[in-house]
Amino acid sequence: MENYFQKIKNYLLELEISVVSENEEGVFVVSKEDAGISNMMIAIAEPIVVLEQTLFKVAKDDVSIYKKLLQKNREIIHGAFVLDEAGNVLFRDTLQVENLDLNELEGSLNSLTILLSEFSKDLIQFSHA
Repeated sequence: MENYFQKIKNYLLELEISVVSENEEGVFVVSKEDAGISNMMIAIAEPIVVLEQTLFKVAKDDVSIYKKLLQKNREIIHGAFVLDEAGNVLFRDTLQVENLDLNELEGSLNSLTILLSEFSKDLIQFSHA
């Protein structure tokens, strides 16, 4: 795992992503506020790398919110909206770690940035519903 850990850390630094914290189990918490990345968790769980960022907590179950999120999933370039057990909506993507390159990681991060720029008004509305 050490090789993958250093490889991903180097990619993050090259992309000017701030590493807020890291641990030896292969978990990074990263931020790049101007790109909409805030306390994103990147975890190496061979054979994959998992990227997750909490976006908002659903205040109450609302089928229309879930329907809109699922419809938007179809348009997302990389990754998807997911719902965790606590009712948080997250952006999540998984990548194969063995062949991971800079462009692939950057594509996943850019996907979140594009998603937030295009869908931010809806996400804010959903977070207050």
